[in-house]
Order: sequence, then structure tokens, then C-alpha cells
Amino acid sequence: MKLSNINTFRAFRSRDYSLYLTGRAVSQFGAIMQQTAVVWVVYTITHSAFMLGVTTFAEQFPLFLLSLFGGVAADRYSRYRIVNITQIASMVQAVLLAVLILTHHYVVWEILALSVLLGIINAFDIPARQAMIHDVVYEDGDLASAVSLSASTASLSRLIAPALTGIILVKWGAGICFLINAASFGGIIVSLLFMSRPKNAKIYRSDKKVFAELAEGFVYIRRTPAIGLIMLMLAIMGLLVLPYNTLLPVFAKIVFQGDAATFGYITSFIGAGSIAGTIVLASLKKNAPHRKILLGFSVVLSVSLIVFAMISSFTLAMIIAVFVGFGTVAQFTTSNIIVQSESAPQMRGKVISILLMAMFGTLPLGSVIVGAASQRAGAPATLLAEGVLGLVIVLIFYYLMKNQLRRKDTPRVDNPNFNS
Repeated sequence: MKLSNINTFRAFRSRDYSLYLTGRAVSQFGAIMQQTAVVWVVYTITHSAFMLGVTTFAEQFPLFLLSLFGGVAADRYSRYRIVNITQIASMVQAVLLAVLILTHHYVVWEILALSVLLGIINAFDIPARQAMIHDVVYEDGDLASAVSLSASTASLSRLIAPALTGIILVKWGAGICFLINAASFGGIIVSLLFMSRPKNAKIYRSDKKVFAELAEGFVYIRRTPAIGLIMLMLAIMGLLVLPYNTLLPVFAKIVFQGDAATFGYITSFIGAGSIAGTIVLASLKKNAPHRKILLGFSVVLSVSLIVFAMISSFTLAMIIAVFVGFGTVAQFTTSNIIVQSESAPQMRGKVISILLMAMFGTLPLGSVIVGAASQRAGAPATLLAEGVLGLVIVLIFYYLMKNQLRRKDTPRVDNPNFNS
């Protein structure tokens, strides 16, 4: 029996998607290693939870500022070429970071500046890369499987890469982690060379000015409230709940009295839960009630954060961390499935960029807020508050989505003559 005949893996019917996923998995592994190492380096220099929030802010805030332009580019130009360019640029950024660390000529502002550079690159990479999933699957029915399996590679990386990063940090230092990340970008660059369909994917050329196209995306969202509510929920979760990972180094070092390896283990167990979550999402039927699933996973995340904040046993905390990861994965992945399935093809890049802005615009601001709150109230109390707020958000959006939750599926707004 072929793997692609199993519902979970039906996206593998496409050779191009298999290449896409393989290359992305290699690249994602290196990216998670770099993220883990950067956070740890900044914390060991500053010993400040607030600076952890600033570090996350530095990389993710450019996504808020520029992802809309990345979405316009993804609709106007070849996504294949955009991804090629951004992968090469990301490789250069990782090499520069490695050189700074290995030559011991670095201070915090230099690390933050390179994080900002990576955020700018990602603002153009992520909309093009996410929209390209549609270019490499055979049919729309395979989209949920494709998006979920793509998310599972990130989850698998979060399971393995942080623990390996912790070991490398202890034995060889952060510079080696950054060199490994630089090399990992070769995976997706090579995979792109062997793809066929993305090279010939339809490009929706427009004579409109860039800012007119940006406005068009927001008008489309306003006229499609079924998508708009999903984005609003994701934005609020990104501001108040999802920045919990800002506090993980504090839990590792202060609450559990550990080191870099402890931090790596916490992140890895969260990654294990994320993998389980993505497998569940990939296994769903084509007409699955994704909005109900999003709310259900959000409840799991919120309750898990509350429990994690209240326990001191490291072993028990790792069990709870699995549930934290399980609940976390649905936030962007399920929202992405809904948005990509229900948006019109010529608007997809712009809509995805607004989705990214909703999450990555609020997440860095939330990281700063959470870091500052932790300085005053402590990490456990702050995490507890995030979990409680998560439950409140679920209740509010359950009420707002009542009509949508009664439907099994929401028809896609697919008007090629859409005009703002």
C-alpha cells in the first residue's frame, strides 16, 4: 500500500510536494537550532527575561511591518524565484551570525540587528512559501494534508533540534549551531531545482500600485468575515497567550534549576506534542469542522499552560509540555488551512500575508509584554495569567463564531473579478 493512499499522507501524491516538504524539513531543522541558540546566547549575556522578549520582537516585528508587501510580491511575481532568493539571503544571515560568535566580536545589539535582518527576509519568504503549497499539490482536497504535514516538519524540528542545540551549546558553542543552519538552507534550494509545477505556476499580474493592492487585501477580508474572525482570534492569541515560549528559558534556569540542555528538553517535549497535533490535523477528512477544532485545541493549550505554571516537578512538567505543544500547533496551522481553503486564488498571497501580520505582528509585542510582566510578577504567575486569558478568548470567539460553527464547511469566495 502506497503511503499517499493513506488519508493523512494524501499530499504525497504530488512529487513536487514531496520535494518541497523534504527541502523544507532540512531548512526548518537548522532554523530551529538557530532560534534556540540565539535566545540562549542573549539570556546568558543579559540574564534578563525582558531581553528575551526584545529578541523575539526583533526577529518577528519586521513580519508585521513588511509581510503585506511580501504577500503582494507573492501574487505578482514567481513564488518559486522569491523562495530561492530568500533562502540564499537567509543563508548569508546565518553565516554572518556564525562569524560574529566564532570570532568573539559580538554584543547584544549586533545579534538583535541580524535578527531584524532575518525578520525582513522572512516577511517575503513566508507568504511566498505558504502560497506555493497550492502550486505543488494536485487538488484543493489535499491542502489540509499538505499544510498539516508541512507544520509537522516544524514540529519534528522543535522536538529534535532544541535538545541537539542544547548539547552543541554546551560542547562547542552557538557558532556551530549557526553554521549548521547556514548549511541547512541548501536543502530547500536543491529541492526547488527539481520541482516542475511551481516554475510554471500562474502569476496574477496587476497594474495597480502596491498600496492599492494592500488595501484590496483588507477590503477582501472585510467582505469575508468568516476569514476575518479567524485572523482576529489568532491576533489576540498571539498577543496574550502564544508568547509563553518567551518564559521557557526562565523556567529552565530558575524554576527547574537547569542549564541549556534543560531548556532544550522543555522545547523538545513541546515539539513532541506539536507533532501529535499535526498528525491529527493531517488525518482529518476534507470537510472537517476546522473552526471547532481550532477552539478545542485552544482550550487544551490554555489549560495546559495553567497546569504547567503551577507545578515544580520537572518530570510532570515535561508531560504537560506535550499538551502545550498539542494545543499550540492548531493556532497557525488550522487558521492557515481555513484561510487558504476559503480565499480566492488571486488574493491568496495577500490574505496569507494578513494572516502572518495578525500573528507575527502581535506575537513580538506580546513577547515584550510577557517579558516585562515576568520581571514584576514572576514567570509562573505570568504563565498562569496567559492560560486564563486563553480560556476567556475561546469563550468569546465561540460566541462570535456560533453561526459558522453550525456549518460543516464554508464556501470559498472565488470571484476572479473581485474589485475593491
